[in-house]
Amino acid sequence: MGKIKVLVVEDEIIIADNICDTLEDLGFETIEPAINYTEALALIETKNPDIAILDIQLSGKKTGIDLAKKINEDYNFPFVFLTSNSDNVTLNQAKKVMPHAYLVKPFSKEELYTTVEIVLNNFLQKKNVTKNNKQILEDALFIKVKDAMVKLAFNDILYLKSAHVYVEIVLKNKKTHLVRASLNDMLNKLNNTFIQVHRSYIINLSYIEQIHSNALVIQNKSIPVSKKYKELLFKHINLVTSSK
Repeated sequence: MGKIKVLVVEDEIIIADNICDTLEDLGFETIEPAINYTEALALIETKNPDIAILDIQLSGKKTGIDLAKKINEDYNFPFVFLTSNSDNVTLNQAKKVMPHAYLVKPFSKEELYTTVEIVLNNFLQKKNVTKNNKQILEDALFIKVKDAMVKLAFNDILYLKSAHVYVEIVLKNKKTHLVRASLNDMLNKLNNTFIQVHRSYIINLSYIEQIHSNALVIQNKSIPVSKKYKELLFKHINLVTSSK
């Protein structure tokens, strides 16, 4: 495994650079720091960090808490809140997005190292436990519809689309179901015929009809494929190139 890749999101660039320098001294790889929500999302999409250190107060309207919500909804990596505010109001707001740890400024080099190592270790252990807990039923899942639990066979699902705090499940028969979950939660419940191709889409590989440069087609529906997931997609298909 290569070096752990860390994203620092901090609107005070001198502080951000100091944190990155310290992390590199400790043996981590750092991404160019972001100062706001928009920059951070762009770096998450292109650089695929293993962990993020987020200042709660950022440049612009959106905060580190807003960014943490987005990470929980659309991505699957741990984050640490960095703040100079340890008051109850700030902590109560931060707790709602379930950060993996807090770092209160100023902090030492040792505190930074220990926090990152413990957070990553705990996250990977939890991920492995989830992966090793086999489901009894491996070809379907159940969703709640009114007062009933409805079975959805995996081979009836075309794709899943993120819709804020919900996921829309689209079936072969054109029916759809809306469930309250994150895309990452759903991906963990599906089998290996499903892969994520975009921050908002999971698709059933069995139903791909065409693949274009930045999209694929399932039953005449064009689904975006982001650069981040394109390599993964091509690893899962049998590709034969024809001569012109």
